[in-house]
Amino acid sequence: MLDTDTKRRIDSCRDILVGKVPDPKSQVEQITIALIYKFMDDMDAQSEEFGGKRSFFVNGFEKYSWSKLLAPSMGGQDTLNLYSEAIGKMTENTHLPGLFRDIFKNAYLPHRDPETLKAFLKEIDGFSYDHSERLGDAFEYLLSVLGSQGDAGQFRTPRHIIDFVVRAVGPQKGDRVLDPACGTAGFLISAYKHILRENSPIEERNNWQLQQGASVAETSIESPMHYSGGLLTPIERQRIHENIRGFDISPDMVRISLVNLYLHGFRSPLIEEYDSLTQEDYWQESYDTILANPPFMTPKGGIKPHKKFSLQSKRAELLFLDYIVEHLSPTGKAGVIVPEGIVFVGQSAYIGMRKRLIQEKSLIAVVELPHGVFKPYASVKTHILIIDKQIAKSTDKVLFINIGADGYTQTDTRQAVDENDLPAALELIENFKRNQLESTRTSSKLNFITVKREHILASTGCHLVGRWYMLERKFRELRERMPSARELGAICNIHRGKHSNMSSPPGDFPLVVPAADRKTSADFSFDFKASCIPLVSSSGHGKADIKRLHYQEGKFALADTMCCLEAKEPEQVEMRYIHEYLSKFKDELLVPMMCGATNVTLDENDLKKILIPLPPIDEQQSIVQGILAKEAADKLQAIGEEISFGITSSEEVVSNIKKQIERLLAIRDASPSLSIS
Repeated sequence: MLDTDTKRRIDSCRDILVGKVPDPKSQVEQITIALIYKFMDDMDAQSEEFGGKRSFFVNGFEKYSWSKLLAPSMGGQDTLNLYSEAIGKMTENTHLPGLFRDIFKNAYLPHRDPETLKAFLKEIDGFSYDHSERLGDAFEYLLSVLGSQGDAGQFRTPRHIIDFVVRAVGPQKGDRVLDPACGTAGFLISAYKHILRENSPIEERNNWQLQQGASVAETSIESPMHYSGGLLTPIERQRIHENIRGFDISPDMVRISLVNLYLHGFRSPLIEEYDSLTQEDYWQESYDTILANPPFMTPKGGIKPHKKFSLQSKRAELLFLDYIVEHLSPTGKAGVIVPEGIVFVGQSAYIGMRKRLIQEKSLIAVVELPHGVFKPYASVKTHILIIDKQIAKSTDKVLFINIGADGYTQTDTRQAVDENDLPAALELIENFKRNQLESTRTSSKLNFITVKREHILASTGCHLVGRWYMLERKFRELRERMPSARELGAICNIHRGKHSNMSSPPGDFPLVVPAADRKTSADFSFDFKASCIPLVSSSGHGKADIKRLHYQEGKFALADTMCCLEAKEPEQVEMRYIHEYLSKFKDELLVPMMCGATNVTLDENDLKKILIPLPPIDEQQSIVQGILAKEAADKLQAIGEEISFGITSSEEVVSNIKKQIERLLAIRDASPSLSIS
């Protein structure tokens, strides 16, 4: 359990360091090094207490022992000099296990402030080494501060997302488990705890917290209950430790991963500094379970991978996915978080990768995550690919799930909320694996769909965007209910804007831009009735959103981040009707078409597929009249309230306004209403 005193002490260590070491990763490194330093001295003292001998601080390294470092006679500068010298020379201490020497590799003190160091070491002195999971819990709490983006696009994966991926994949006690870009080893720790839980007595697995929907991590870290793995034999437990492995390109991350696993009971954790994309030493190895959130960012100039990859690309996220698929055993399974580009980009390497996942029968599910999962450090749209070669052989379908809420707000603060689709999504995945999805279909509130592999292969670019298949289903259902509905591409011409939003010279013509207020332009491009649609998300990176559409008549200019619709047969199509229909249902029809991991855009060609119910022209005009009448009534209502509040003797004016409002509402009531069905 992460007790209050341990949490307070870690927070205090960070508070002491923050003035001299502002970077969270560097703070974690300094606390990590100091903790291991202290624990080695504790273990020496413990050995002496039980009648043994010291084994770490011996043969010339006695002068670096923790007790010497914190001796009352040591001045601040003396302490700083001794500590700095000690952590720099610890790799030369042949009496240290290789694990500890790796942890101290390239260790150094990033500041030269004696007072800061003295206060820091005094706080570290309050920790003591033991063999419970308490220190492992404390270290996981410490790693939670690593939320910021690291080098090469390393985003720290939120714990609840890690646990969701692990449970969706389901590593078993005999599996060889790998994370090829392990960072702080979060996936590996979660996989280990999942295996312990699955091999614990039933009374542990059915504790009240899990029944309330708590995750593995919540149960393991925030409560007194730690899964014992009591059903495992000593040999099985040892094999689990030997089967969990991680690679990372960063020596800092390797150091942190080693400590994280060590504090969770791994005496010889298998974490190596290794570049999975450019080195090929372990290329021939295969694994039963691979879990990863690989770096999304590709360095300038691209990556120069070795020649064993099956595809030609310099994109990190694509190469990692290829690596994962290539290194699975014949019955292997994987869970990997990928940026949205992986599921829709039309370049040949991306299409080839998606076809491979479908044709080789390995992909079983795609889970679309909310855009705010990595906030406040990044707003990036991501998906989870669930691979299971054994399950895939027994079905010809792929499950697509859209997660609307993950238990936290989608804002930078990421406050906990009650809305959480992850437990229901896990249930869907488990039922899909057991071929029992039909029993869940009517009861689940989640947006999900199953799509046959042959249909995916026949789609544009073999895309894996679940919401597009859901939209396709919606159009199919609409067509069945409304045989007279027409595709937008059949009734409208679609034109791309030609004017710069920011640098077009002002003039006499309206310039329609995504913002609420139009600008002006010295020239115009179009002269007709038009509905103008933004092609770029209005909510910034990562989130698909369209705030508004604009209706425009006559001569006008249009921003190049927009497109406009022109009726092919104006005598049959009232353009204002088309505009009002798309405006009302933009979140159901337009927003799901938008895509992009960071820059979320809409392809104007996709608009052609939208189905529009097209009643006779007089009914279209009547619908528009009703909508405009309601808008006018609302405006008059606001004016009447303002007059009534601010002008004396205004009763007659307000009374006339009310009469006009009643006439307008009568027009609205007499008009048909817009409906998506």
